[in-house]
Amino acid sequence: MALKSFKIDGMTCAACARAVERAVRKLDGIANANVNLATEKLTVEYDEGKVTADAIQNAVEKAGYKAIAETVTKTLKIEGMTCAACAKAVERAVRKLDGILGADVNLATEKLTVTYDSSIIRVSEIKKAVEKAGYKAVDEDIKADTDKDKKEKEKRVLWVRFIISAIFTVPLLYISMGHMIGLPLPRFLDHMMHPLAFALAQLILTLPVVAVGYRYYIVGLKTLFKGSPNMDSLIAIGTGAAVIYGIFAVIQIISGNHSYANELYFESAAVILTLITLGKYFETVSKGKTSEAIKKLMGLTPKTAVIIRNDTEVEIPIDEVEVGDIIVVKPGERVPVDGIVIDGITSVDESMLTGESIPVEKQVGDTVIGASINKNGSIRYKATRVGKDTVLSQIIKLVEDAQGSKAPIAKMADIISGYFVPIVIVLALLSGLGWYFIGKQSVIFALTIFISVLVIACPCALGLATPTAIMVGTGKGAEYGVLIKSGEALEIAHKVDTVVFDKTGTITEGKPKVTDIYTADGIVKEELISMAASAEKGSEHPLGEAIVKYAEDMGIKTRNASDFRAIPGHGIEVTIDGRQVLLGNRKLMTDREIALENWEELSDRLADEGKTPMYIAVSGNLAGIIAVADTVKDTSKRAIEQLHRMGIKVAMITGDNRKTAQAIAKQVGIDRVLSEVLPQDKAEEVKKLQSEGRIVAMVGDGINDAPALAQADIGIAIGSGTDVAMESADIVLMRSDLTDVPTAIQLSRSTIRNIKENLFWAFAYNTIGIPVAMGILHIFGGPLLNPMIAGAAMSLSSVSVVTNALRLRRFKPVKE
Repeated sequence: MALKSFKIDGMTCAACARAVERAVRKLDGIANANVNLATEKLTVEYDEGKVTADAIQNAVEKAGYKAIAETVTKTLKIEGMTCAACAKAVERAVRKLDGILGADVNLATEKLTVTYDSSIIRVSEIKKAVEKAGYKAVDEDIKADTDKDKKEKEKRVLWVRFIISAIFTVPLLYISMGHMIGLPLPRFLDHMMHPLAFALAQLILTLPVVAVGYRYYIVGLKTLFKGSPNMDSLIAIGTGAAVIYGIFAVIQIISGNHSYANELYFESAAVILTLITLGKYFETVSKGKTSEAIKKLMGLTPKTAVIIRNDTEVEIPIDEVEVGDIIVVKPGERVPVDGIVIDGITSVDESMLTGESIPVEKQVGDTVIGASINKNGSIRYKATRVGKDTVLSQIIKLVEDAQGSKAPIAKMADIISGYFVPIVIVLALLSGLGWYFIGKQSVIFALTIFISVLVIACPCALGLATPTAIMVGTGKGAEYGVLIKSGEALEIAHKVDTVVFDKTGTITEGKPKVTDIYTADGIVKEELISMAASAEKGSEHPLGEAIVKYAEDMGIKTRNASDFRAIPGHGIEVTIDGRQVLLGNRKLMTDREIALENWEELSDRLADEGKTPMYIAVSGNLAGIIAVADTVKDTSKRAIEQLHRMGIKVAMITGDNRKTAQAIAKQVGIDRVLSEVLPQDKAEEVKKLQSEGRIVAMVGDGINDAPALAQADIGIAIGSGTDVAMESADIVLMRSDLTDVPTAIQLSRSTIRNIKENLFWAFAYNTIGIPVAMGILHIFGGPLLNPMIAGAAMSLSSVSVVTNALRLRRFKPVKE
């Protein structure tokens, strides 16, 4: 299955999005097709053996829109060309590559302009193709951000259209309605004395407004005739009817029927077009703000990197960095790509990726993440991930995918908006004709009803209600190091009532540490540690490693051990300085008839505290006990307390014995303990909780917990940024900080509440607005809705929905 994104041109409302989805889903081989109205993107999952990208684009075009593959246009300087044949050779070499949509060489400027699908091919591959052809491609300094430029251009065009419309609409309003409130008009424009001049002046002022808003008519009528009418169709029919009726009235006045001077409707058409253009402008400005988080992430990557080439430092464009390159980063500079430190010590600020404000110490062997800031030391490191493989690129992809996905709550709005516009057109016709024939009202009255219903009923707000909130919500999550992979995950998370934590590496550090040391009479503590560490040096057991590390940290020297023998399930036996040393559990001591005397009571107490007591015997006598435990993370207790305050039950799942598990649970306040569970059975335990009617979030490290993460309603993978692409999880936490679990659920609750508010107002607006526009108040002696007010209200509804979604940018997690 292939996954591809297209930019859709020509969409104005939810009905458009629905029409595009419907057209694409009809094709054979389409697994899924989702349109995000806020980003104007179509994401398609399809079988390349059955359907092509061209067929998808054609289907969209037949539906009345335009699908443009997500592309990047880049200019490269070509060195080594001497004639037209060289230019042709470069073009030919580049055009052969997969993902190239266009390649043109200008011999005079020695530049190659290439348009390509960034999901298929990288710049470095294009450069290699040019190199194979015998030339060299070098980066131009100017890089085109086509999408940003397009949005800026769209804003400028809409503003100019509004200004031009307003320049003609203001005098038109004055001429058409000024005399009604006693404002003076020149004698030659008096509707009583010179009705034709009065009518022609209005027509002349209306035509430029209609001309500037030509797109509403082209798109609206095109989609209407193709059987999938949209918002533009409503505007085109409504304002078009007003203008056509106005022209009919002018003809009547020319014929001598001067009473038509009182039945002109030009100002309504002009004001509606002007207000809708202004609304569109504000909507575009607001929509631009919804994706600010992703723009911030994209802006973090440095444009160049300093690498070591032939023992000298060379600055190259970031696109040319390859895996294995040695990169130099000085204090205050951003790390260009991911890698492993090979020389130097420093601290790195990773807050822009993980939300963790404290700089992280880095030394030889540690990983560094691209786009983080090197604070105080120079380092050299080897690049391990470049281009789209870096952690930052994966985060951007995760956030973009989430922003382009749909939450289940959006499906209801999509279904309604798909049928909405045709129903509105029918209602407008029925209400207009009903008032004319049954209500015995004038043509102008019926026209007012017809236009008001069409204009007020735009489903724009419905289409924007969900995607804008999801875009802001997922973007805000990324700022806090909480990566939500889909709209569906964002929605389900707010329903979670039970959180299951894996113990090792999640609630605990996952690295056992020495916690207690008890020595027998006549044995020095350092001597006991030295003996134990010397014995365990040959062991790979995590508990043994903890003792060896403790000795290293304390500066205690180890000795040479010989005759090492592992005793499975019991411990080890070695010879140190000619003495037999036993290190292991109580059973090992009992088997070897080592007298334990009063040590068993101490051993039991340590076990009750969740620690593992290890007995050490030297030459047949007990020398002491070293207790080792996997220590609880500092944040675990706080996170669990926070979840309890949110009304969420907390369970812990572990392979440990019941006593150890209960001890850890007691420390952090766990409600339910699932102990002695094998990794393969964790998913089954999650299923049991679900069978009790619980909505379960499973939190684990994403490795041995993968089946349980997949089984849970929401899988939350916790770990450092290097594990960001865990496929099994729905939510990825960049930090090993459990307080981010309540943050993710709080963010979900805030986002879903925001979506519900948006949908409520969008539905309420149409539910109230349409009957009023149809004249229900007029039946009971109330006022008639003016189409101009309907136009203003329609524009306001879209802007208010997007503005409400932007309130999510103020979201801050409650940590206490």
